[in-house]
Amino acid sequence: MYQTWMRFFSPGPAHQRLGLVCLGVGLQHGALPTVGPRTLDHHVAVVISSGGGWYAGADGRRRAVTAPALLWLTPGVPHHYGPDPDTGWDEGFVDFAGPATATYTELGYIEPERPVVALSDAAEPRAAVARIARAARRGNPLLEVETGAAVHELLVALRRARADLAPDGEQVLEALARDACAPFSVADHAARHGMTTAELRGAVRRAAGCTPKDYLLGIRLGRAKELLAATELSVAAVARRVGYDDPAYFSRLFTRRVGLAPVRFRAQQGRGVPGGWSDRVPDPDDPPMIGPGVPPAAGPGDPAVPPAGRPEASPVIRPVIHPPDTS
Repeated sequence: MYQTWMRFFSPGPAHQRLGLVCLGVGLQHGALPTVGPRTLDHHVAVVISSGGGWYAGADGRRRAVTAPALLWLTPGVPHHYGPDPDTGWDEGFVDFAGPATATYTELGYIEPERPVVALSDAAEPRAAVARIARAARRGNPLLEVETGAAVHELLVALRRARADLAPDGEQVLEALARDACAPFSVADHAARHGMTTAELRGAVRRAAGCTPKDYLLGIRLGRAKELLAATELSVAAVARRVGYDDPAYFSRLFTRRVGLAPVRFRAQQGRGVPGGWSDRVPDPDDPPMIGPGVPPAAGPGDPAVPPAGRPEASPVIRPVIHPPDTS
């Protein structure tokens, strides 16, 4: 005996142009039937939060699956899997597709070469699956957009939950972010962490899905945008604040990456305030509040805020009982 609930969707061409669409979602528990052998034309993330079983790929070799774990089912790759018939497992699955999957794969969020991924904790991915299931209620006019947006959240949650992303990787990223605007080369950063350049490159690639150079550049240019928009510092002064002694080089780099020259960006994004420009450098970790001691209001996307109208019911899981085998 097992329990199952699932919904499937057919997003239209306009929704598919958003880059990522949800094709289906399911919540299942127990001694589920074996899936496959089969081959799909889209992606599926199967989150196993309890229990265990097995997975077999194109080579037919079975490998053990122990919760918490993730199964990646990717387009064109034959697969075959199922829970242990004695213990079963607790699974949530999400089918999805779209051109954004190629970029998520490039960044290391989707791993076709690793169909079975150990997770450190399935709570956050499972919550993301539950959000998609709640959005799948009948009559939801925002179904395709809401479920598609939630797939992005699921991919981020799965990335965070990977057991192979050790805490030291996050510590390296935090340290790089703190020192991003210091005039250090990638080799300098590696040496400060007692690592070779190759080791630092591997740690950042695993944790952030990009090279150290790109990671640092993103932080520097983000900080430069804040300074250009919120202060009257000259472009040369902004360049120095974010680690570039040569303002001409900074301007070329900014223009190439942002698509606007620094002065053009300031003209578009500069924020005037009563009494003129502020000469205080904004602190991105301490944004100004509307009023003293007033926390930001919860928006309609906040989990604590129910959607407008009647309360939203969670999907009902209905038992499905196998008929006895009379063969």
